[in-house]
Amino acid sequence: MAIYFVGDIQGCYSELKALLKQVNFSAKNDQLWVAGDMVARGPDSYKTLKYLMSLGDSVKAVLGNHDLHLLAIYAGIKKAKNSDFFDTLLSAPDVKKLINWLAKQPLLRKLPNEDVYMSHAGLPPQWTIAEAIKAAELAQKKIRSPQRDKWLAKMYGEKPNDWHKAKTKTEKFRYTINGLTRMRYCFISGELEFNCKVAPKDSENNIKPWFELTTNQIQKSQWIFGHWASLMGKINVKGLYALDTGCVWGGHLTLLRWHDKAIFIEQSHKKLTIKQ
Repeated sequence: MAIYFVGDIQGCYSELKALLKQVNFSAKNDQLWVAGDMVARGPDSYKTLKYLMSLGDSVKAVLGNHDLHLLAIYAGIKKAKNSDFFDTLLSAPDVKKLINWLAKQPLLRKLPNEDVYMSHAGLPPQWTIAEAIKAAELAQKKIRSPQRDKWLAKMYGEKPNDWHKAKTKTEKFRYTINGLTRMRYCFISGELEFNCKVAPKDSENNIKPWFELTTNQIQKSQWIFGHWASLMGKINVKGLYALDTGCVWGGHLTLLRWHDKAIFIEQSHKKLTIKQ
């Protein structure tokens, strides 16, 4: 069995299929670990979700910020933007089944028998790995519960951006969602920063990429994440793998084969004009 990790698909269905064909992916024998943002911005969110769900237990996905936003749109909490390209998905006869499958995906996964973790955005530096796992589990229970819509409505907002100031259940839920699905940079104190999306070489001096502040937390562990297209997979931190390489923006989709760390890419089939 081979285990593959793939970065942000974002509705790039044809690229995903072509990439899996490159490695002769078999749903019976292999596993596909998806680092979140399965939908939005690309042309085929419906086909992407339908295909991933059809793979059954061979798919191990985590939720990204766009996936959560889709859940909120379906619930009527937010309205879809034209750039989301959700019309086909939202009008599909099996949309409820797809949404329920999506809502069951966790925010964080661990590779069995290895200290290897995957979340969409990474590990907030104010948490240990154990704290991240606990917070993710509590948030996941809320998203999977009958009160899902109530909690999805509470996830929007950027405060608190300091875990130590998150006192209520709502504040802790919002911080968890933001930390695991929206984070790129943090202030030197470890507080989350939400405005900067550029590559580290172009960032301001008062903020740092989250992974430069988590050396003590991660240590011998390894972490797979997506979300940060401007990195284009280039990260010089041992044990970290950045897999969002901007396929939806005209870049490429990246697949990591775990046992030998081989990288496979599929260039974007259609360069979009939408700006990130």
